[in-house]
Amino acid sequence: MSGKTVYLITGANRGIGYGLAKTIAARPNTIVFAGARDPTAQSLTDLAATHPNVHPVKLIAADKESNDAAIAEIQKTAGQLDVVIANAGIANHFGPVGTTPVSQFKDHWEVNTLGVIVLFQSAQELLLASPTGAPIFALISTGAASMGQFYNAAMSAYGSSKAAANFIVKALDAENPKLVSLAIHPGWVATDMGNGGAKAFGMEQAPVTVEDSINGVLSRIDGATKEKSSGKFFNFARSSAGNMWDIDTDEISW
Repeated sequence: MSGKTVYLITGANRGIGYGLAKTIAARPNTIVFAGARDPTAQSLTDLAATHPNVHPVKLIAADKESNDAAIAEIQKTAGQLDVVIANAGIANHFGPVGTTPVSQFKDHWEVNTLGVIVLFQSAQELLLASPTGAPIFALISTGAASMGQFYNAAMSAYGSSKAAANFIVKALDAENPKLVSLAIHPGWVATDMGNGGAKAFGMEQAPVTVEDSINGVLSRIDGATKEKSSGKFFNFARSSAGNMWDIDTDEISW
């Protein structure tokens, strides 16, 4: 597949993942494997119908069998893998540590943390063999995972699971000399998940558009290098409007 850049995006059937898949698929010389629990979802069926370079694949977070099978399909179809965007995640409960059910912590850690580990373990052989010589593993994280810039938003299950995933990003950078491993805060985005969180805080919808988030996320992934990007936690875009959720730096402290 010389001259092509091959992407795997998880959670690609809706929200940020779908926006990434659609945007990248419209670029020349790209192949997009759109991972989803249900690869026959209408959104992916329609996207693949209009973009023959899009290949929906079944991929369930933290499920080794489906992750292994998705990577095998990529190997068979494209013969290489250059960029993995670990986007799949859940934010199903909002509450403080003292009252959040332990089951919610388990559910969030299963998807948001173990899902990232299983994904890398399945993909690593093919990804690290990328002909680019600098494969990228990008985690869609959240500012809510930052302990250095902590804000109390009662997201104990979600925030802790993403903070643990951030640690994995740092570890992957240290353990793999050629891998560009980075975490990206996509903003508080007006997706089903983001709007659900907004309503929990009395807002009509989340403040960041999907388009703005996608543009910001891709600005961090495009051209990422080991020297300038790897082992870092990036903000999708700086904002100094003064809202609780605004972060006015390009990088976010872990």
